[in-house]
Amino acid sequence: MVSKKWPLISLLTLIIGIFIGGFIHFKLFPSLSFKESRNSFNYKFINPLLECSSETISQDKNLTTIRKSIENFISQQKKDQKITFASIYYRDLNNGPWFGINEKEYFSPASLIKAPLLIAYYKDAEIDPSILDKKIVNTLTFNPDDQDIQPSQHLEPNQEYTVDDLLNRMIIYSDNLAYNLLLNNIDNKKLFDIYQDFDIDISKYKDDPSGNILTVKDYSSIFRILFNASYLDKKYSEKALSLLSQSEYQDALIKYIPKNITVAHKFGERYFVEIGEKQLHDCGIVYYPQKPYLICIMTRGQNFDDLSNFIAQTSQLVYKQLPKP
Repeated sequence: MVSKKWPLISLLTLIIGIFIGGFIHFKLFPSLSFKESRNSFNYKFINPLLECSSETISQDKNLTTIRKSIENFISQQKKDQKITFASIYYRDLNNGPWFGINEKEYFSPASLIKAPLLIAYYKDAEIDPSILDKKIVNTLTFNPDDQDIQPSQHLEPNQEYTVDDLLNRMIIYSDNLAYNLLLNNIDNKKLFDIYQDFDIDISKYKDDPSGNILTVKDYSSIFRILFNASYLDKKYSEKALSLLSQSEYQDALIKYIPKNITVAHKFGERYFVEIGEKQLHDCGIVYYPQKPYLICIMTRGQNFDDLSNFIAQTSQLVYKQLPKP
């Protein structure tokens, strides 16, 4: 299948032949409830988890209403031919209640894979912070056909950039050149270890070369674990989410969220040229006062504007129906 705008191809080339088992499990089930203990330090983006036990009940009955509203909205949008398919995952980050709609459906991650690469570099920086000061010369050329949603700033040819600057550009502007330069300068296994450690099974690439290998629930674990500071240390978990909160893309998940509400998120878009299918995703943490929540939305359709509007309206629907603090 011919496709474009998909940096994942280079990643799959790197990981073929080294996929192994043995995942660290962070499985969550809606029938379970949790009593969580978190530290009391004042962080803006993280809330480190100290302990978690399945005690007493912690379900939010309001989620049933929200889920039903979203299911109705999906049905109407499909009827109006605005989307062909959508998956949703929501999780209350304070005490664990969650719901999913088509959360086991596979999609192409597209630019969502930039977040794991960010984490891989920050994991190295925990041991050797000088890694972020390493300089890389841009030997690549920007092609406007590589991205439908293009970065507002571009790397200059033959210009020298630090790893830290490239990471910033990769996340804030979703710059594919920055991604490729960073990917070419890291040990493949370190990146692949991120997927293993986050219990993200991307082995489906063996059976689906088109790249539909990632579920909305699996990808959401990245934001949850960053929020809990349970993989990167507190400094770099905070730094990662701070960077994700600066994303310049505002046409989907955060479009109708009040401007005073911080959202740390990452989007991804892919266009399957031969079949005319487009995929648009946006996932992140909405720092709702006293009740931060994780929301991830993945979509398929024929028009990026319709898909971004669907994501924006679904995100707004969730935000408006949450109990006010």
